[in-house]
Amino acid sequence: MEPSAHVDTFARDNLPPQDQWPVFLLDNPDVAYPARMNCATELLDRTIEAGHRDHPAIWSDVDGTPRATTYGELLALVNRSAHVLVDEMGLQPGNRVLLRGPNTLQMAVTALAALKAGLVVVPTMPLLRAKELKQIIQKAQVSAALCDARLAEELARCTDPQDEFHCAGLKQTRFFHDDAADSLDTLAINKPGHFTACDTAADDVCLIAFTGGTTGAPKGCMHFHRDVVAMCDLFPRHVLKPTSSDIFCGTPPLAFTFGLGGLLCFPLRVGASTVLIEKLTPETLLQTVERFHATVMFTAPTFYRQMAPLVAHHDVSSLKKTVSAGEALPDSTRRLWHDATGIDMIDGIGGTELIHIFVAAQGDEIRPHAIGRAVPGYIVQAVDDDMQPVPPGTIGKLAVRGPTGCRYLADDRQKKFVRDGWNLPGDSVYLDEDGYVFYQARADDMIVSAGYNISGPEVESVLLQHEAVSECGVIGVPDETRGQIVKAFVVVNAGFKRDDNLVAQLQDYVKNSVAPYKYPRVIVFVDALPRTETGKLKRFELRNLA
Repeated sequence: MEPSAHVDTFARDNLPPQDQWPVFLLDNPDVAYPARMNCATELLDRTIEAGHRDHPAIWSDVDGTPRATTYGELLALVNRSAHVLVDEMGLQPGNRVLLRGPNTLQMAVTALAALKAGLVVVPTMPLLRAKELKQIIQKAQVSAALCDARLAEELARCTDPQDEFHCAGLKQTRFFHDDAADSLDTLAINKPGHFTACDTAADDVCLIAFTGGTTGAPKGCMHFHRDVVAMCDLFPRHVLKPTSSDIFCGTPPLAFTFGLGGLLCFPLRVGASTVLIEKLTPETLLQTVERFHATVMFTAPTFYRQMAPLVAHHDVSSLKKTVSAGEALPDSTRRLWHDATGIDMIDGIGGTELIHIFVAAQGDEIRPHAIGRAVPGYIVQAVDDDMQPVPPGTIGKLAVRGPTGCRYLADDRQKKFVRDGWNLPGDSVYLDEDGYVFYQARADDMIVSAGYNISGPEVESVLLQHEAVSECGVIGVPDETRGQIVKAFVVVNAGFKRDDNLVAQLQDYVKNSVAPYKYPRVIVFVDALPRTETGKLKRFELRNLA
């Protein structure tokens, strides 16, 4: 590894042993980076040098009026904030800094400033509570926090010595989106607009991204400066293909790598602009497209399904490309969206461990029922329990190699996620002879009933085609006779009665659509499904309910 710029070496010291790392595919001109680089400099300073200083970088909604912050203005804001972090807070390269805020200009500025100063950014979802924050703060040994003032309440518990969630190591907090005299915003006003970026190594840790917790226990994924830039130079370059005239929008939080890439890093890398809106519903996301003339959208399958019937009421003619990730995209949702907009969805598999999407397809390369193929720079295969490739059409565990990969922060689960140099994201898939990946389920979610392998997402996709079904989640539950049976939790559309008659209708619908053994033998009607802040279904909570 290149000599580190970090004074505080905690992050590098707590990387997994190198014999537990995946194989990294770096012999690729797309990711041929110098030994020393700072990702914030690459995303901002280099983009300005390419001629985008006066181009809009970030759009905000200010009292109902669209307002653009140009690249030149953004750079000055970032540099002034970086001075506060170093001059006023005394932070040193390698210190971990907790970031807490919704998708706003201030959140983006704060993140970029911390990266430029050589700090290790630990972003957190706005809805996390003190208990969850304490786990992250202690795991990453965070000494400072930068927080939107409107989210101060839960973090305050972590700084209160009398509170059960007090974190003794968290020494200081600064607030942004705040006009107090000691806020980050106020202190930055009188700082210089120039800042010399920390001379970080390309393999210095710059980001500890904690997983969303769909399996119950979040893990800290450590990424280098080169990883942040690499995610911009692979999926976007080869699949999304944005240009400087694009305007991005969407829902994933910047604290989630899906959002960090899709709503900040990807547009900055090519001189495009992005719309950052704090809280979006399906209706207001469509309004955002209409008002800002957005061309690229990132969100989860649930939002696309809910937006489809609303599209006719909005002018979304500017929208050219839509990306779905975060959880399986049902074919019924893909068709609904295409029927409503004429746009072929770009589906993708990514993951916090690999930082962003590594399997996708767009345009003429989209194949029915498939997610896509390995993004150039990555290779994928389906393997058995002995890590041997299985034949085309055979279900196996998804294995991935590329220029990014899993390095957990001090976590024994590294050995489970990485085997024989391959990342194992935990998905069951099969590949066809052309390398297209067909998603089946999370490996732990495959349902084995009377000897049959049943994909929960496939059953969900069928149920979602029924007019009575708004949302659904499918799991396997223990059964003495069959080992497991299929159980569905269903949210019903208005106008349909939740009774035994509807249960029978839905069961028959599945039997008539796919192999009859896949039908849900138990259906439970619920008011809502448990989801993470990023929109992923919490299947482990469904299993707890069951």
